[in-house]
Amino acid sequence: MENTLEEIKKRIDIVEFIGSFIPLKKTGRNFKALCPFHQEKTPSFIVSPERQIWRCFGACNEGGDIVKFLMKWENLTFFEALKELAKKAGVTLKKIDFEDKAWQKKKRFLEMNNLAAEFFQYVLWKTDFGKKALDYLYQRKIKNETIKKFGLGYAPFSWESLLSFLKKKKYEEEEMFENGLVFKNEKGRFCDYFRGRLIFPIRDPRGNIIAFSARTLKSEEKEAKYINTKETILYHKRETLFGIDLAKESIRKENNVYIVEGEFDVISPYQAGFTNFVAIKGSALTKEQLMFLKRYTERITLTLDSDASGEEAAKRAIEEAEKFDFDINVVTFNFAKDPDEAVKKDVNLFKKTIKNPVGIYDFLIEKILKKYPEKTAFAKKKISEEIIPFISEIKNAVVQSHYVKKLATLLEVNEQSIQNLIKKNLLLKKRKLEFIPKTKKSNDSHLILAEKYLLSLIFQSESPFSLADLVFSILSPKDFQLPALGKIATFFLEYKVKNEKFVLENFLKNLPSELKPVFDEIFLLASVDFELKKEKIEKLAYQIKKYSLKNQIKNLLLENEEKVKTEELKHLNYQLKEVEKKLISL
Repeated sequence: MENTLEEIKKRIDIVEFIGSFIPLKKTGRNFKALCPFHQEKTPSFIVSPERQIWRCFGACNEGGDIVKFLMKWENLTFFEALKELAKKAGVTLKKIDFEDKAWQKKKRFLEMNNLAAEFFQYVLWKTDFGKKALDYLYQRKIKNETIKKFGLGYAPFSWESLLSFLKKKKYEEEEMFENGLVFKNEKGRFCDYFRGRLIFPIRDPRGNIIAFSARTLKSEEKEAKYINTKETILYHKRETLFGIDLAKESIRKENNVYIVEGEFDVISPYQAGFTNFVAIKGSALTKEQLMFLKRYTERITLTLDSDASGEEAAKRAIEEAEKFDFDINVVTFNFAKDPDEAVKKDVNLFKKTIKNPVGIYDFLIEKILKKYPEKTAFAKKKISEEIIPFISEIKNAVVQSHYVKKLATLLEVNEQSIQNLIKKNLLLKKRKLEFIPKTKKSNDSHLILAEKYLLSLIFQSESPFSLADLVFSILSPKDFQLPALGKIATFFLEYKVKNEKFVLENFLKNLPSELKPVFDEIFLLASVDFELKKEKIEKLAYQIKKYSLKNQIKNLLLENEEKVKTEELKHLNYQLKEVEKKLISL
């Protein structure tokens, strides 16, 4: 397997590969970007072309090679990512000498879902049970080719038809239960979870069926209109968007995604040629869904139902979407209750409407103004109380200024009044946050970060030996608090004595294997803030020296309080004073 990995890395350059997913910017010897795996404003994601590795120095603190990146990006197991990269590189995967249990289980569950989908589709198209579901789809003007494109099916009203079918395919009841296809009744008996319902397969971005959504064909209020597969190893509602497998390329091309609330609100527009629609699974857009969509577009358009729930959905979407700096817009239909009905009523008017969305803050202001149409001081107070919390969250100063002016004009007050309300709102929010315990970082963690950064600057510089002369005229390897860093420094200095020029590949060949993970981390660190000013490096080295001397003095005093080594203590205190003088002068 190691040989296969090395061959893949030789044929696929990590910078080109990761650069095809996110924009990378050259910084020194490495490349930098905003981390795609968590929300951040300042780039902390570093890629090394020399080491063929990446690492995030921000909140998620993830890192690894090209395989680990694809695993994270596509939510794959190791074996899945390895297979895909081998295919891309044109490398034949030889017999793998390990058992990827997570992959084997995931693969089995995906195969189970495929069989279940085939079962539901067979019932829809080939049996009398499915006729009423097919008639229902025709009544909703869904064509045969669209039904097949989305893989729609029907679950007969039976307690164990799917269960019996999957048993014949050698699946156990417990694994069907774990995969969300059956449930246990009060007597502990396994039964089909989906019964008497129209079935919508839910796919991941790669087209794999990970779950099902099911709609009742009855109109009784006591029964939930839709039910979904429970959370499984394949399906996580917060991360899922119905229709994303068919919409993702269109979203990228159009640089816009229409967010809707139901399956038919995706299917009907798709049938009419509008292919960048996806549906949320749940009542609101989640951070995970937005993080995924950010890979494809900077713009989201909420295409909402024209009732009170539409306004609430818009409000819930703002807080998370604003964090990701999306251009957020809203579409509503004054001639239909939802996108499904609108596209069927008048496709041209539907097209015109979705091409002319309003900004989300304009939408909210308009809705709130309608709630309080009076021109009284009390009405203006209520309007400001409802809209200010949203305007105060706008990150872009220009956009916020625009809405401050607009609101001031609408309420017939000066802009300063609106600014004062924004400041008051932020202050109240800050006070609430003060009650949340904050994580404290010790001096040691800051010091070790400084030590790593200093070594990283040496290895990242064009002339590591020259920079090392400066650093190690101030420090020695024993000054590093983290033992692994001291060992790397010692190894580097020994290498320096034996070689005229620093060659990374040669240096790494002889570096002990237990130090390589630490080296990989420090090698990338300086690229987060790559600044090779002599004064900065000197100051950093002297700060580390100062802490080291203080630590040595403290240990000497604790070692033997009665018989302190006076001369050694004097010498350390003298060194400390000299270092402190130097720091003041820098």
